[in-house]
Amino acid sequence: MKPFLHAPDLETKYCALGDELALRDCEIEGYASLFGAKDQGGDIVERGAYGSSLRTRPRKIKMLWQHDPTRPIGVWDEVREDARGLYVKGRILSEVQDGREALALLEAGAIDGLSIGYRTVRAEKAGGGRKLLEIDLWEVSVVTFPMLPEARVQGAEDEGDTALAQDLAEAFAAARAMLA
Repeated sequence: MKPFLHAPDLETKYCALGDELALRDCEIEGYASLFGAKDQGGDIVERGAYGSSLRTRPRKIKMLWQHDPTRPIGVWDEVREDARGLYVKGRILSEVQDGREALALLEAGAIDGLSIGYRTVRAEKAGGGRKLLEIDLWEVSVVTFPMLPEARVQGAEDEGDTALAQDLAEAFAAARAMLA
């Protein structure tokens, strides 16, 4: 965890886009958080932790570049909890300089992470970390280093990973063609 710029109480969590990422044109979708998965800080987000925040937040969750509030790169059109985690779907704006940079890096495979910026509302101690029971979600960023390394795509080790890598390569090629 690291402090959020200009908001001292805001925390961040990372989740690799990896097999959770779909990139079509300038759209991305995937899971910004996975329930029950212990992150590198020892924290586990519990199912339902985002519910209250998503129901009561008066504005849309922001899409930022590397958690920098001065660098929005797009919009999240859908942010919701499901049985697996926090699902997000949105559009990176290629008209924005940082958006173009993020798209190029995603296409090249140089970045592969999503990360949440939030405030903890309710948590319990659990081992060396916490069970996060209620979270006030502020933003979901596209980032370089994910907090949940097991979600990262690294060296396709089975046929499923190989098929996923091929699907992503095709999606990135289509996105490149659209941007050209």
